[in-house]
Amino acid sequence: MRSNYINGTWTPSADAGGIDVVNPATAAVIDRVPAGHEADVDAAVRAARAAFGSWSTTSPAERAERLEAARLLLEARADDVAATISADMGSPITFARKVQVGTPLAVLANFVDVLASYDFGGERVGNALIVREPAGVVGAITPWNYPLHQVVAKVAAALGAGCTVVLKPSEVAPLAAYALADIFHEIGLPAGVFNLVSGTGKIAGEAIAAHRDVDVVSFTGSVQAGRRVAEVAAATIKRVTLELGGKSANVILPDADLATAVKVGVAKAFVNAGQTCNALTRMLVPASRYDEAVELAAANTERYPLGDPLDEGTRVGPLASTAQRDRVRNYIQRGLAEGARIAAGGAEPGPGFETGSYVKPTVFTDVTPGMAIAREEIFGPVLCLLRYETEDEAVAIANGTPYGLAAAVWSGDQEHAVRVARRLRAGQVEINGGAFNVAAPFGGFGQSGYGRELGVHGLEEFGELKALLF
Repeated sequence: MRSNYINGTWTPSADAGGIDVVNPATAAVIDRVPAGHEADVDAAVRAARAAFGSWSTTSPAERAERLEAARLLLEARADDVAATISADMGSPITFARKVQVGTPLAVLANFVDVLASYDFGGERVGNALIVREPAGVVGAITPWNYPLHQVVAKVAAALGAGCTVVLKPSEVAPLAAYALADIFHEIGLPAGVFNLVSGTGKIAGEAIAAHRDVDVVSFTGSVQAGRRVAEVAAATIKRVTLELGGKSANVILPDADLATAVKVGVAKAFVNAGQTCNALTRMLVPASRYDEAVELAAANTERYPLGDPLDEGTRVGPLASTAQRDRVRNYIQRGLAEGARIAAGGAEPGPGFETGSYVKPTVFTDVTPGMAIAREEIFGPVLCLLRYETEDEAVAIANGTPYGLAAAVWSGDQEHAVRVARRLRAGQVEINGGAFNVAAPFGGFGQSGYGRELGVHGLEEFGELKALLF
């Protein structure tokens, strides 16, 4: 069984129990990690607190050098880490290389650039000098769907800001975080600056959120778990940032290139087998073009057959666990029970995929805004098509869920698309297929959480403002 990484060394857990790491494509146990204990968290936090004094006084240039060294070593190990992620949570190997590892590489490079120009102090306001200082010890709690990117987005920003970190990765897919810990160890990151504690959210996660010497908690996961993190953290009045998922709307306006909008929309609904918090899972189409859109969506779904994640041509592999598979299948059955109709896919994976956590990419038609499949985050390869009559109705439907993480707008007139995008209550809106930007702030409105990750705004989540008065 693996150990925790505390104060620069691999340290056995205070709890002898362990958690099996299961390959979701084969159902085989491939590793075992500690179940976690409050004592593990306490040891990690004490190490992070002891290291904070010296790390917080390093220059931005020195911190950037450490992040660049980590980036170079991750780049050298990209194929191995991609294979680890593929086995750990089922990501197709091509996607794992390009996105699951490629995006963290880009995020590290961006934070190196940010640190080269960011002004941590020197802003004058009258008789005050405004400076920015590291917030302290950061507790980072991360999910399984992007098991390296979500870690890097938090940890690189925190380290870059001068904070020290205690990380709890998801026990469902923890191995990429272990690979990152190895990298930090090999580049000589000072002991205690980065610590990894394995375990469940209920034990290790809550211990991080509750610890009096943790100054900031950055959490990504479900609304239910995020609510609990905020509740526990409130007892010690610590700062909390939450990224809690979404039910993102893809608004296709009447003058849009429908074929392109649907093709890209299907791709962005099924990326990472739909296990993406900003996946465009609701496609809103003018009533006059609805039937055409359904045909296009069904036809495009044929381009996403299930496959072995180790096959270079596979676009959709298994879901990350049997629990997630069962959840998605239940939602598909619920959609049918509510009166929606399946235009492509279905709950059963079909021949050849009886073993593993597979669910076919599925397109629902005749979906109405009040259905559970149109309001609740499914977190699987399920796309809902909804019709609308007017632009105002489309905006109302798009804004009609508790979430507000992401959205998209398609129009032949970009200025028109921007006007509609400004009306959508979401933290990030794609215009005519705009690409993900690792320098842009990422986070949501409503029950999608609060706070931002990535770029300058992500760095600032881990800083404190101080005014020096003269």
